[in-house]
Amino acid sequence: MRSFFKDLSLSTFTAGFVAVLVGFTSSIAIIFQAAQAFQATPAQITSWMWALGLGMGLCSLLPSLVLRQPVMVAWSTPGAAVLATAGAAGGFGMGDAVGAFMVSAALITLAGATGWFERVMNRIPLAVASALLAGVLARFGMDAFVAAKTDLPSVLGMLGSYLATRRLLPRYAVVLTLAAGVIFAAATGRMHWSGAAIGLAMPVFTAPTFSWAAVVSLALPLFVVTMASQNLPGAAVIRASGYPLPVSRLITMTGAATLALAPFGAFALNLSAITAAMCMGPEAHEDRARRYTAAACCGVLYVVIGIFGAVVTALLTAFPRELVVAIAGLALLGTIGGGLVLALKDESHREAALITFLVTLSGVTLAGVGSAFWGVVAGNIALVVQQYGRSPAQGA
Repeated sequence: MRSFFKDLSLSTFTAGFVAVLVGFTSSIAIIFQAAQAFQATPAQITSWMWALGLGMGLCSLLPSLVLRQPVMVAWSTPGAAVLATAGAAGGFGMGDAVGAFMVSAALITLAGATGWFERVMNRIPLAVASALLAGVLARFGMDAFVAAKTDLPSVLGMLGSYLATRRLLPRYAVVLTLAAGVIFAAATGRMHWSGAAIGLAMPVFTAPTFSWAAVVSLALPLFVVTMASQNLPGAAVIRASGYPLPVSRLITMTGAATLALAPFGAFALNLSAITAAMCMGPEAHEDRARRYTAAACCGVLYVVIGIFGAVVTALLTAFPRELVVAIAGLALLGTIGGGLVLALKDESHREAALITFLVTLSGVTLAGVGSAFWGVVAGNIALVVQQYGRSPAQGA
């Protein structure tokens, strides 16, 4: 623990905070919609936040400290969207939902324990994985500047702060840019703290019920979407960042944690992609060996969210939307650029990587599965068509 505090820095703590801020505020509304689709009571919705906060927090904090590498776990935002739609359409109750969560978690645990998912990931070329990473993150980079449509002064001010601090104090560029955005928002009366109320979140146990209808309509789509739209890009971020993390064991951990916390509302825990890039990139710290403290800080903050669900939800959602998307995009610029460099470096893989990048960036959803999965599929098909049967010299 002494070495952790020695490695901790303002930049790594800020990276962890920004990761929580972005991950939380960008999708909390979808979580509420999913819970309400199963007729969840206010107490049960609070329990969802307790379970998800503790699950994400402990699954990020403990492995990061043990492995001394950044491990980032998040909830499945696409999974929540699937649940919100299927739950409302199918008329399922909370018992059905919990049963589906547990079936999906068991399948994810099996995928990790057998190692088949990691074996598939290892067969994806680095150029395609890097293009996937860049495609997933580029949307956030674009949104940072799209936000100028609704709040030009804030976005220009934060951009100016980022460029200036990147030149003068590069290690603290994200820290100072976030501070500038908060000060401007507070000065213009756009920080809304009125919804905050002190109170502890209490877990509420819901007994699972199992039915084929819930398995087919809820569990299987949740499993597929979580693996394809969350764990796949999450593993790609790990690989592109160069950290030798045990992906299979981490996926097994997230499945087991979901299984244990499902009766309290944890619908799907998985490897993070967007927020992981924030804690694994150079903006977190120039020393790769110290970036694990960013993930650990993120984990601590998620645990706090779980314990003080209502008050922390109100505090984090008090930040203006434009501030959140702007700081997310600016914090990811270096990682987006690094992903593109690796994706386009090898000429023999360049077109396949570019196809992966563009399909992923498009946001297209087919059969309920997001663009990250289809980007990898399209890129690998292009690679097979171009490279199959050629010698290395011909491929070049």
